[in-house]
Amino acid sequence: MPRLNPKQPTQPPERGQILDREEYIEQAHLFELLHEQAGGQFPIQDLLEQLRHEVLATTRLPMAMEYMLTEVRHSGLLGPAMRQLAHYFTPFQTYLIDQSELDTGRFMMNTAFQIMRAEAEYRVETATPAGMFFYQFEVLCRNRLSYDRGLTAMSGDPIFDDRWSRWILGLRAQIGLVDFADLVFLVSEDYRKKLSAAGKPTEDKGPFLFGEKEGRIALANRRKDPLYLFSALQRHLGYPAVPKPEPAETTQELIPQMARRIERLEARIQLMEEERRASLDITKFYEQNKHRLNLPE
Repeated sequence: MPRLNPKQPTQPPERGQILDREEYIEQAHLFELLHEQAGGQFPIQDLLEQLRHEVLATTRLPMAMEYMLTEVRHSGLLGPAMRQLAHYFTPFQTYLIDQSELDTGRFMMNTAFQIMRAEAEYRVETATPAGMFFYQFEVLCRNRLSYDRGLTAMSGDPIFDDRWSRWILGLRAQIGLVDFADLVFLVSEDYRKKLSAAGKPTEDKGPFLFGEKEGRIALANRRKDPLYLFSALQRHLGYPAVPKPEPAETTQELIPQMARRIERLEARIQLMEEERRASLDITKFYEQNKHRLNLPE
């Protein structure tokens, strides 16, 4: 796992504000449309030009799209424009787009739009800080993104208060050294109640950010794959699941391949029949006569 980079800022990035419900509804609609069409034959600037007329004009999203469209035409990138719109897009959204625009190509922009669509839909449904934390952290785990830069971006989300931001920033030095389920359990109400029942002080512990149920589920998933913890939280507490990449459609490529193989088989069967009838003329395979052949490429 990536280690803490001492050059990374210890303070969270610029924090925006929680938007109105209508803004998140239109964001989810935009990201869904971009997910369906990104990676096709149309460049991103053409998609933004077309889709800006489909979002609700009474929200601030059309103005944000205008700025993004100008930046894409200038630099070809979405990330710098979203970074300048920190009052509208969260740092985690900007981080996902930045990672999708890297030359390595491991994290695709189509996947980023799918993740951002599900996140915006969760915000519409009265998201909680705990649910948003588990969702965003699962995104980092499943897509093998940098914990250091990813947690820094998460700490600037407006859904997290100062206590949450400080704790998330502190995770950068603990991920990979301490079991993730233990980290969750130690800041849960279940742990606080166990300390109180044992007569131990709780003033120097915490902050207790997660509820009692989250603590119990984390305790039951110690020393296990964190994905099992995320799955249990989704089953019992209704936390959102991270969209999984859809398998690539191979049917359109498979049919032409099968057609070429059938043509080769027919040519071979024809040669075998001519040889069996002793009527095979091998002179047509000579270099000067190869133009007479009608074999598939």
